[in-house]
Amino acid sequence: MKIFWKAALAGLAFASALPAEAGTLKLAHSTWVGYGPFYIARDKGFFKEEGVDVELSIMEDTPLKMGAFMAGQLDMVASTADEFPIYLKDGKSIRYVLAVDNSKGGDGIVSNKEINSVADLKGKKIGVAGTAIDKSWILLRAYTRKTLGKDITEIAEPVFGAAPLITEEFKAGRLDACLNFWTYAARLAGAGARQLIGMVDVLKALEVSPAPPLVGFIWSEKAAKDKGIPVDALLAAAHDANDVLAKSEPAWERLKPLVKPASDEEFASIKAYFRSGITSPWTAEQTAAAEKLTKLLIELGDTELVGDGTRFDANLFHTAAG
Repeated sequence: MKIFWKAALAGLAFASALPAEAGTLKLAHSTWVGYGPFYIARDKGFFKEEGVDVELSIMEDTPLKMGAFMAGQLDMVASTADEFPIYLKDGKSIRYVLAVDNSKGGDGIVSNKEINSVADLKGKKIGVAGTAIDKSWILLRAYTRKTLGKDITEIAEPVFGAAPLITEEFKAGRLDACLNFWTYAARLAGAGARQLIGMVDVLKALEVSPAPPLVGFIWSEKAAKDKGIPVDALLAAAHDANDVLAKSEPAWERLKPLVKPASDEEFASIKAYFRSGITSPWTAEQTAAAEKLTKLLIELGDTELVGDGTRFDANLFHTAAG
């Protein structure tokens, strides 16, 4: 069985320009974050052990990911926690299942050395990667309302923008802190910024426990069955690869050309962030936590974040028992 893996350079998307091929899995993911474990799985022979043949390549990001998946042009995509309920909104009968990726570490706030806590952000300028309805920003607002008694928008000045721009503004000293995607936060922490708080801590404070990963794989059960795609074998190989990345330094040296760290300190920080986010196979406890998180996002973000008619469906989740 040939599994064709496509990793997007800048986001969770896939350009479906490839010719159709029987038994081929078309999969969208983001940068080396998803590409890395599959690279290691191939390198260590885990795919062969699972009876899966994998071809690896990288394609550019495209905002058409969701549309391509819904249209059947993609077999599998990586999706964030605020996106996947949208696939089932408005009473659609199409059903998907979700399995986690190495994403439990999540986004986080980094700050300059003068700021020691979220409370110290009072009167400061905080950069936010994304928009005012980004899931991490909305959850942070809920966190400050609970822990500080005030919405962070009341005590700090948010500045929204693309992750690379927010990163550069922080480096230039024009921002006191930034809420950024974990890959950017890890690089900044490696360059000397203070790691203020991660989304795992935010979720725990909001009583969402165990903290569910914020990114996962979504695929069509019908398409997997019709095409004979060995989803469990694919995921098993990826989990084996993550186990290697959790412990092996030589494995990380193999990924270094993909990661492209600016320094040894940055590389060490990226490894630490990645390892903190490695997940185990999905469990019933995580499904319960995901339901609470989804309801929280619906309540806080309303239709702007998750769309109108969104509902939670426990049958979405692919548990360890299969």
